[in-house]
Amino acid sequence: MAVTGFRQRVVALTVLIATAVVAILVVVSHVLLSRVTDADAHDLARTRAEAVAANVGVKGGRVVLTENGSEALDEVAWVYADGRLVDGDVPPSLVGRVEELADSGRSQTATVGDYLLFARPVPTGGHHVMVIVRVDLTPYETSEQRSLTLSLILGGLTILLAGGVAHLVVHRALRVVHEMAALADDWGHHEPGRRFNLGAPRDEFGELGQTLDRLLERVDNALADERRLTDEIAHELRTPLTVLRGEAQLAQLSGEQVVPEVVLSEVDRLNAAITTLLRAARARTDEGTRCDLRSATRQAIGGRAVEVAFPAKVEVALAPDVAVSLLSPLLENSLRHAKSRVWITARSQGEAIVVDVLDDGPGFDPAEVDRVFEAGVTGGGGYGLGLPVVRRIAASAGVEVRAIADGRGHVQVTLPAAKAAT
Repeated sequence: MAVTGFRQRVVALTVLIATAVVAILVVVSHVLLSRVTDADAHDLARTRAEAVAANVGVKGGRVVLTENGSEALDEVAWVYADGRLVDGDVPPSLVGRVEELADSGRSQTATVGDYLLFARPVPTGGHHVMVIVRVDLTPYETSEQRSLTLSLILGGLTILLAGGVAHLVVHRALRVVHEMAALADDWGHHEPGRRFNLGAPRDEFGELGQTLDRLLERVDNALADERRLTDEIAHELRTPLTVLRGEAQLAQLSGEQVVPEVVLSEVDRLNAAITTLLRAARARTDEGTRCDLRSATRQAIGGRAVEVAFPAKVEVALAPDVAVSLLSPLLENSLRHAKSRVWITARSQGEAIVVDVLDDGPGFDPAEVDRVFEAGVTGGGGYGLGLPVVRRIAASAGVEVRAIADGRGHVQVTLPAAKAAT
């Protein structure tokens, strides 16, 4: 319905514009034609008056027409001498207006009904002579009417043609758009890896194809992100569940009770993993959010053997729970793979706080340093547990995190420094 409405609007706009253009052209052409016909009628009147004036002469003290033997000329041309008609037959309907022109003594024109009257004085020694001619305007008016009618017919056909062409062009254009949208929708559901690949856009359809390719790319990335989240959840929950199952099986075989501390510890670990994943999915940095990094780090350490080397006061533009969720997996990895020592440092760097989580373990393989945050990828000595979650939290909170291959366990986190209170 929306496509039909759009097509109708485009066609209606085209017809409206075409109507306006045709109307302007018809009016302009009619005005120009009227001026041309008026000029032709006046030229014909002057030519007739000059022809008659050339035959006016004086004979025996009287004004006469020396070469007027045409009755037709008597119907359209009259000569007045000293206020008296000396040649021609004036129709009764024009007598009054013709005599006024004859008495005026100057060149002028007048329109009476369908006729154009033109008066021209003729210099004749001792006499006041006026030549008055008539031009029938009916042929000119008929020509104008026919031209106007033809213009209106052609204009109407032009408007219809413009509407038809607009309808056809829009229909074909929308058909292409509809087909591209249908293909993109089908690919998004069944083949998210398919692309139009139209190359550099040369027209609007190329731009549409490029936009749809970007949308398909985002759909593909979203599906891949969903799969990664599933892998991360399985990765984070499998270890404590395995421990709980092992303890239960051991108790079953030995006939002894499960140690409550082990169960509670693993349940807490499960709860922490679920909480971390939820925070990773919901983490956002709002304007004005801040926390004390030392306090968040102590909470993330939780009484474990980690050395802290922080300035006296360090505040970052993150919510406390997000900072804890970000640091906890890093510290857990360091503690798991360190030989004897884990330490964490912080320093200011412009408008950021750089935190380094270090241990004396085997560190990361330089060839895999860019992939250690992918699910299922581990560095030297078994790094990888929790790092995909760290990447997810960092991406959601706008934080930069990277692994450094320098012969030891080293992960660097760049946090936004909290702005000074005003």
